[in-house]
Amino acid sequence: MNKPSVIPMPKRSRCAIYTRKSSEEGLDMEFNSLEAQREACEAYVASQKAEGWAAIRERYDDGGFSGGTLERPALKQLLADIEVGLIDVIVVYKIDRLSRSLMDFAKLVEVFDRNNVTFVSVTQSFNTTTSMGRLTLNILLSFAQFEREVIGERIRDKFAASRKRGMWMGGFVPMGYDVKDRKLVVNETEAATVRMIFERFAALGSASTLARAVQVEDVRNKRGKRIDKGFIYKLINNRVYLGEAVHKGISYPGEHQAIITQGLWDRVHAILKESPRERRTKNRNSSEALLKGIIFTDTGAAMTPTYTRKGERLYHYYTSMDLIRNRDTGGCAGPMRLAAAMVEGAVIAEMRRIISAPEVAARVIEAQGRDGPIMDERAIVAALRRFNELWEALFPAEQARIVRLLIDRVTVGPDGMSVDLRNNGVDALIRDLNASASKQAAK
Repeated sequence: MNKPSVIPMPKRSRCAIYTRKSSEEGLDMEFNSLEAQREACEAYVASQKAEGWAAIRERYDDGGFSGGTLERPALKQLLADIEVGLIDVIVVYKIDRLSRSLMDFAKLVEVFDRNNVTFVSVTQSFNTTTSMGRLTLNILLSFAQFEREVIGERIRDKFAASRKRGMWMGGFVPMGYDVKDRKLVVNETEAATVRMIFERFAALGSASTLARAVQVEDVRNKRGKRIDKGFIYKLINNRVYLGEAVHKGISYPGEHQAIITQGLWDRVHAILKESPRERRTKNRNSSEALLKGIIFTDTGAAMTPTYTRKGERLYHYYTSMDLIRNRDTGGCAGPMRLAAAMVEGAVIAEMRRIISAPEVAARVIEAQGRDGPIMDERAIVAALRRFNELWEALFPAEQARIVRLLIDRVTVGPDGMSVDLRNNGVDALIRDLNASASKQAAK
């Protein structure tokens, strides 16, 4: 009796279909290129059913990811499933869907070989387990990488040509402008802040001092963040504010409107050409000493600003005119020379203490009542509270003006220092602070 013949069943091969599309455009459509790739791959797998091929349910779709990198979520998941032995065959519509980089693809093939996984392209028939398949794969990948590089060169050339025509080519929108119809248009509110930064830097010559001032004034950048020194330097070096477009260090006339004038730009950059050390020295020497004309010894001698140089550093002092003129002080033990930073710091601390004292506010309010109401009590208290906050933001010349507004005389002697306020000095300060606040609010 003849035995029945046994037909061997083909080994089951689990097939993973991988799809990729570089652009996100059209991914929300019911039928897009990802679905088209999947349908073609599923049809190919179905045609190999006799060989035991079957598509697994897991989807590996990367929509909106470039083939020039392996940093793709679906690809990472695919590789992880390969490592744990869940996949036998990888099916793609075209090999550049998996990678456009020859080096990256070599890494992927290494993973496939290590896990006995076969790679199949629906439109480019070959098998990576044969030497001919590997040769075909390398040739196709070389052309895919060549195509990618050519596309990149075309994009760069188009970008350069557009910049030369002064066109806006996207990216971070600079403060002072908005984008409308793919063009830069002036945002008048932000443009006023940009002009203010250029003008105040030209007047002050110090980004650090300017940054402190605008932070106290709560000036914000386009993203709503506080402005620091780094932001100021980037802003004043951006030629977009001259109405220019820059490509690889070369400026071209832009399609957008300028925010500042060439003259203001030149003044700012004349300052920037000086080294930071030269600017600091220039600013320090050009600023009037804080206590000039109001500081005296207890013998009645005026003390004048002086300095000595040691190497490249300047040391500032207040020196008695008696010492400068070699006068005989009759053995007086009073100070003849004081470090400027020390005495100025002590005067500022005393001035702040006096202004923050509750009795000062009460005295000013009482004087207002006698002389007729000029400001209400809340405005007076608010102005005095604002003083400490605003002081650090003032330029040196403004600080010196406030000191002269408040202080009549500073007297130093062996027993310490006394500060005499001017009559109605606090009243004048309050009026000055309120006027400044009103101007700021009106802007």
